[in-house]
Amino acid sequence: MTALSQSMKRKLSLLQLADELGNVARACKIMGYHRDTFYEVRRAFQTGGVAALVEQRRGARNPHPNRIAPEIEAKVLDYCLQRPTHGAARVANELRLAGVEVSPSGVRGVWLRHDLETRYKRLMRLERESRDNTTFVLTDDQVRLLERHSPDFRCRHVESSAPGELLNQDTFYWGSLKGVGKVYVQVVVDTYCSLAFAKCYSSKMPVTACDLLYERVLPFYDALGVPVKAMLTDNGREFCGKPESHPYELLLAIEDIEHRNTRVRTPRTNGFVERMNRTLLDECFRVKGRENWYLTIDEIQRDLDVFMSHYNLERSHQGYRLNGRTPAQALREALGLESLPGLRFDTAAQPDIESLPTTEQEDAFTPEST
Repeated sequence: MTALSQSMKRKLSLLQLADELGNVARACKIMGYHRDTFYEVRRAFQTGGVAALVEQRRGARNPHPNRIAPEIEAKVLDYCLQRPTHGAARVANELRLAGVEVSPSGVRGVWLRHDLETRYKRLMRLERESRDNTTFVLTDDQVRLLERHSPDFRCRHVESSAPGELLNQDTFYWGSLKGVGKVYVQVVVDTYCSLAFAKCYSSKMPVTACDLLYERVLPFYDALGVPVKAMLTDNGREFCGKPESHPYELLLAIEDIEHRNTRVRTPRTNGFVERMNRTLLDECFRVKGRENWYLTIDEIQRDLDVFMSHYNLERSHQGYRLNGRTPAQALREALGLESLPGLRFDTAAQPDIESLPTTEQEDAFTPEST
């Protein structure tokens, strides 16, 4: 039974009890009604029957006479689609400058009628509009706001459809070691299969960023016959400079590789290589740094090469791209190859090639330095 029918039943019970007792005051006291209410109920029952006992909805039956005009309401909604994070007072001020007279409370009323009273709801409306309306183009400010507040935008992934389509590079500073000095690591990761290359240096210069590409990365992809199409880096001075004189920019131009940059102070844009830096720190440097006392960069590079061979050829990756496969396995499956050119740079720990099966001989091959 609904609340409305229960109310009608209590009114009928009040009328019946007053008739049985013959005392209106006593019946009202028992039922919890005021005597004025009793006479109103009896009058309604006598004139309209049971149907007249239905409680009428209180308040205005039609839109309030002071509600803003529909055309102004449409302008408020349009403005909030363009600037979803502005508050009611600012929306009213901006519209007033555009010749639209509306108060902050009027803006708030529009939001309440359209279920847009919170910033998050207005941002979600912007996201729905951008998804459903193919002609709606997001501005840079709108995209930035959605990335900050929407979990769907925050969880977006870097997409690459083939090996070599997009490589991420970064300079990882391990620290300053006694007897060695500062240790920098140049890291490159293929976003398609997480295949990685790394090399240690004592400085962070454009020539070090070029060295890893020229010595290891580009020869490997040339041997595969796969072109490197784009390189994503941050805005560090080792990567960015005048295109006509900067060594890194010149190398990419010679190899016909597109150079992309991350947004300033947004390292998550280059998340692939940032996660690789954490992997190197946790699984290689923090372990080997406690096992060995390094005296030269070459000693650090020796242990790093051993780990990179393990990372590319043996270590399973649990991400949504690889699903338990190794980077080398994912690369072979993508290209339809049974073996890959040399991915082992740990010459000190390199096994005898003749003792390896045929499918592993290519993996154990170390290319000549260019």
